[in-house]
Amino acid sequence: MKIISREGRARWAAGLLVVLAQGVQAGEVAIEQADFNRAGDAWQVAVTLRHGDTGWDHYADGWRVVDDTGEVLGHRTLYHPHVNEQPFTRSHRIMIPAGVQRVFVEAHDKVHGWSTQRLEVQLDQAEGPGYRVRP
Repeated sequence: MKIISREGRARWAAGLLVVLAQGVQAGEVAIEQADFNRAGDAWQVAVTLRHGDTGWDHYADGWRVVDDTGEVLGHRTLYHPHVNEQPFTRSHRIMIPAGVQRVFVEAHDKVHGWSTQRLEVQLDQAEGPGYRVRP
């Protein structure tokens, strides 16, 4: 039986944590925050995403805003990985029809597709879990 020093056990545990964290980071993209700001007849939407981008084969490559029926109201394509920039925020100008009070933000990555997480946004409320609205 080999005896491992306290320092050796600590290095082994630290290495295991790195491996586990990399596995978690390479999962689905997470929506951390969305900000909706009225901009004339449209909305300027800024979405903050977190994803374990590993390079060109696996990175968060877009987000979109949809209504209750699933109709896409706006889509922001992300053209490159953000390996060293996590989380990151990108914005886009979106037309949301008058009378629409509830929308959903969805995020996409190249491996997992559209995330199972959806962020519900009530446009008639100043803020909610994970979002802010400035009419």
